[in-house]
Amino acid sequence: MSQRLIAVCIAGPLALILGGIALSVPLPYASYSPGPTFDILGKDADEAEFVQVDGQKVYYDEGQIRFTTVIATSNGDRLTLGDALARWLDPDKAVVPYDVVHPPEQSAEAEQAEGAIQMTTSQDVAKAIALEELGHDVRAAVQVAAVNAEGPAYDKLQVRDIFKEVDGVPVTKSQDVVDAVKKHADLSNVEFRILRGKDELTVRVKPEELEGSPRVGISLGLGYEFPFGIQLRVDPTVGGPSAGLMFSLAIYDTLTPGSLTGGATIAGTGELLPDGSVGPIGGIAQKIAGAEDAGAELFLVPEANCPDVKDLDPDLRLVKATTMHESRLALEKWADDRDAELPTC
Repeated sequence: MSQRLIAVCIAGPLALILGGIALSVPLPYASYSPGPTFDILGKDADEAEFVQVDGQKVYYDEGQIRFTTVIATSNGDRLTLGDALARWLDPDKAVVPYDVVHPPEQSAEAEQAEGAIQMTTSQDVAKAIALEELGHDVRAAVQVAAVNAEGPAYDKLQVRDIFKEVDGVPVTKSQDVVDAVKKHADLSNVEFRILRGKDELTVRVKPEELEGSPRVGISLGLGYEFPFGIQLRVDPTVGGPSAGLMFSLAIYDTLTPGSLTGGATIAGTGELLPDGSVGPIGGIAQKIAGAEDAGAELFLVPEANCPDVKDLDPDLRLVKATTMHESRLALEKWADDRDAELPTC
């Protein structure tokens, strides 16, 4: 056997082994894939309407308003070179820096908790903007956004409790609650006057010391005092703020006669801000792909995400969303005339 053949026999398997190792080495990347879409005008698994309204006439018309999701690789799960190449070749998937998807030093539990808080806030902002669009007065307030299951407030305070007073002092901003709790260095009871639904209640919570400061184990967020009750029966495993625009449009549609979509299926995304403007989101291409799979004819794209869709050519119409008001007008125009001129990227 020649030396060259011997070298090939040795180097060939070695190259295959090294190549296999290289393909399996974790890299600082994660990925986005199209996730499920949810028709907010539809019904859940228990055949209950997703949008529930107390004390007001509702209109469950034809048509679908779908919010879209993405599936990200799990916290702690970094792509290998082989995984990254496979996803990079798939037009419906995206490879992104790991730290963009999972911020450094944030545990999976903390990430999930933050997503739940964002979902709660997005729903309440959506309700407020929809009601303001209908001419109702809505007052902003400080509310409970999350309750630590192991904290002192568990089973005493609930998500969406509105703070009216703490220790007899009116609450106008989140810092009022934080400062009031800090005054209880002796770990004596903190007295909260809250609004829960239509009922005003007094709740006393004995704080615990954590990192040298008294805490009651809650997270605070933006809330509102609504003129009537609205509930969105969204899957609790879905988190984040990006469904806000679609929530608001669905609530508006439910409270007004006729179909906002003209009986068609539309989809979209966008964080809805308290001033009614639409903020950017991640995974826009994957959300559009998910909307296509769901049969949507139109997709609302946050204005700031327009550069991300300029090279896409989906089988549905992309409409630029700047505010909930402008998006609502665009849908009404499109429902009357599918070829109408609409805001585009």
